[in-house]
Amino acid sequence: MPDDTKSSGHQGVTTMTSAMLKALANPLRRRIVNELIRRRHARAADLAADLDVAANTLSFHLRVLADAGLIEPDPEHARDRRDRVWKPAELHALELGSPDHPIEDTAAGAAFVRLVMDEHADLLRRVASWTPEYTQGRDPVVRGTFQQRHARLTRAEFEKAMTRVDEVFREIEEAHDEADPASLFWQIDILAADETI
Repeated sequence: MPDDTKSSGHQGVTTMTSAMLKALANPLRRRIVNELIRRRHARAADLAADLDVAANTLSFHLRVLADAGLIEPDPEHARDRRDRVWKPAELHALELGSPDHPIEDTAAGAAFVRLVMDEHADLLRRVASWTPEYTQGRDPVVRGTFQQRHARLTRAEFEKAMTRVDEVFREIEEAHDEADPASLFWQIDILAADETI
């Protein structure tokens, strides 16, 4: 991870560096990272084929992501010395910025936020299209959820709740058995706003 990575005020949360923001503001690089998170590790050749990207193009983007501290080589899963295998870096949670650690590159920050919002809208569309299947009894398997909760909290109480949610997910992920064949990749977005915005 780059030396300029800053720890956020939240436990286990890293404030994104300019290099991270610039790297993840690119849609292809975001797809690469998401695919590596889903798979846990992947050969560069397999990523290129699955993402339908030329190997030399993928190689460039992998290097940008590695230089930003978002992915790292995973020689343990390589077939031989020439085989390039990558895995996501050990970053539990990333924070865009905060008053204590404001973002340095506002354009990259804005591009990253737009990309995340597009992903969020896609996730919402997927859940909305599946929901009638579940609620009308055609699909008995829980494949997603959309929960809406309203609560009157202080800012400190809200931050405490979000910290506890992060801790629960981290604990469950650390206890997860990678070899379990029932293991699925879940995309989880938590969106909240107070009445002032």
